[in-house]
Amino acid sequence: MTGRGYSIFDTAIGRCGIAWSPAGIIGVQLPEVREIDTRRRLYQLYPDARELRPPANVQVAIEGIIALSRGAACDLSDVALDMTGIPAFNQRVYAYTRAIPRGETRTYAEVAASLRASGAVHSVARAIGRNPFMIIVPCHRVLEAGNYADKISAFGGAISKRRLLSIEGASQTSGKTLFDVLLPVAPPRPHP
Repeated sequence: MTGRGYSIFDTAIGRCGIAWSPAGIIGVQLPEVREIDTRRRLYQLYPDARELRPPANVQVAIEGIIALSRGAACDLSDVALDMTGIPAFNQRVYAYTRAIPRGETRTYAEVAASLRASGAVHSVARAIGRNPFMIIVPCHRVLEAGNYADKISAFGGAISKRRLLSIEGASQTSGKTLFDVLLPVAPPRPHP
């Protein structure tokens, strides 16, 4: 494998993208609303990558992502990731996240505590939000306090954590209602 490449492929959740370097996967892009938007995002993130036929090790990752998007069990823990330029703390978060079993979730606080960095909940959340290895590093299994599953990383496209967890058969997570969103910002009403 020489240089950086990328490929677009079909899954049960839409057309995804994957980019790689000689050292391993550098990013996975979940589907945007339109394929052209998925391609545009890949180009913005990896402008030096060319659309190529994936090498064998990348094809294994693609097949695993396709299987997982259909709800099948698949182990992607052996897929090589190119962590060049990724901060050491984020690498630790991603390593921990890759070990969370399918169908299970953890909170940002639980991840921080497991990494012996209990005061780093916001750093864990930031690392999860910047995860470039969607599905391979299953950041959808790491939730904010209260198990809210609506947000996903910048590479998540139009797919929510809730949808990915549902595909995996994870136990039901709670989602924010309109009241959860509006009440914290609504001014208190004066009592007569």
